[in-house]
Amino acid sequence: MIAVVGYYSTKFGELWERSLFDLTKEAVNEVLKQTALEIKEIDAIFFANMLAGVLENNLHSSAKLAEIFNINIPIFRVEAACASGGMAVFLANQYLKANTNKTVLVVGAEKMTDFSPEQVTYGLSAAASSQEQEAGLTFPGLYALMANFYLHKYHYNEENLAYVSVKNHFHGSLNSKAHFRKKIIVDNVLESPYVAYPLKVLDSSPISDGAAALVLTNDKEKIKKIKNKAILLSCNLATDSISLAKRKNLDEILATKIAAEKAFKEAKIKPSEIQVAEVHDCFSIAEILAMEDLGFWEKGEGGKLITQFPTMIDKGDRLIVNTSGGLKASGHPVGATGVKQVGEIFLQLTNQAEKRQVKNVKYGLTHNVGGSGGTAVVSILAVSS
Repeated sequence: MIAVVGYYSTKFGELWERSLFDLTKEAVNEVLKQTALEIKEIDAIFFANMLAGVLENNLHSSAKLAEIFNINIPIFRVEAACASGGMAVFLANQYLKANTNKTVLVVGAEKMTDFSPEQVTYGLSAAASSQEQEAGLTFPGLYALMANFYLHKYHYNEENLAYVSVKNHFHGSLNSKAHFRKKIIVDNVLESPYVAYPLKVLDSSPISDGAAALVLTNDKEKIKKIKNKAILLSCNLATDSISLAKRKNLDEILATKIAAEKAFKEAKIKPSEIQVAEVHDCFSIAEILAMEDLGFWEKGEGGKLITQFPTMIDKGDRLIVNTSGGLKASGHPVGATGVKQVGEIFLQLTNQAEKRQVKNVKYGLTHNVGGSGGTAVVSILAVSS
């Protein structure tokens, strides 16, 4: 059995006074304090980060962490674009499957706001194909292509997309660590400027700083000793073409469908049993596609269903989605996002989610995507009996 026994996140946002490693150090120290563990009890660290190599000319962050914490254990730097955090969880899970009585840290961190928009856009575009970069396509442009295709195929419009942001901003207003804690309405989204038609500013996740850390273990004594824990039933990863032009369908992310199918099979549960989920809403269209690709909604129905707020806390019923505020409102410090997603489900399963707590949660899911769908990680967690 592999359990998540601790989680801590810094605030997400424009943290001008903090460096990448300031944020990382806070997350690590606080999660260790929370679990009453010492760094010497950690057997390995998986550090998720995308942009330090591009923006800070620092690719050897594993050794920097060894220096900061005065340790000589294996430290793995993990990079998979916006799915870096999810892949770090996946690799930590594989490490624990291969080794008994081990305890590991998964840390995700990103420092983005100290750099110009041009620098950050340049760095993020490294997750797209060279042909897309040469054509001048950024990620808003790539997701706009998917949004246009989806809206045209299923006869929806921009207003259908807006409901995603309204819901996630409401959830973000309940999260003290969120980048944005302001509620919005559909008109706010529709009146915000276009970034890449039909996507607007309020359809898009922000540039954020932040760090998040998890403690995972298969040490039976530690699992027994630590009060708050959730069981990691499955964590699966799939990849697909980096280029949109090579995809079979623009109204789906195939890597999500494959990873989800594997995750549900390994966890031995059905999509209908999931009660809370954190899905990758880098843009509003991404959440709608995710809900369909994960098997929660039928293909093409998402644009209609989202307008009824079926996944909003206090309004929804069977499944509540992005209680943290998602990437849209909680923020998107790229390397930290996938780690925060698992952390949010951990909080829900251990009844620590405060104002955004969903009642009687037994199973939760996370979904983390890299680029425009080249990588997808799906994890399923369960309450500890």
